[in-house]
Amino acid sequence: MRRADSLRIRGAAGEKLAEKALRKRGAKILERNFSCPMGEIDLIARQGEYLLFVEVKLRKAQTFVSGEEAIGREKRRRILKTAQAYLKIHPSELQPRFDAAILNEREDGSFSLEYYENAFDAAEVFR
Repeated sequence: MRRADSLRIRGAAGEKLAEKALRKRGAKILERNFSCPMGEIDLIARQGEYLLFVEVKLRKAQTFVSGEEAIGREKRRRILKTAQAYLKIHPSELQPRFDAAILNEREDGSFSLEYYENAFDAAEVFR
């Protein structure tokens, strides 16, 4: 199997785990892999008064950069612009929130999930 195929399969499995965690928190999944010319958002969900835009990061065992660090300023900017595009198509009265689901691969191939509510906000991106 090619490396790109392996990453795609692992990425899809990671998104399923993040989806499951969101559902356990009471969220309803609205979109998976929403994309437009500005970028892609892995998961979009509704939870109470919030519209969640969730970036899922899969980190291999012994990776030097943490998942949080892998969502850099430019990636956050693309997520924000993609969220704006989504809201133009699907207007909402819900409060947008930008979350991150970090899946850390363990040595045995299983994953641990760290979920960060409000991982970043729009003001932070444009400072």
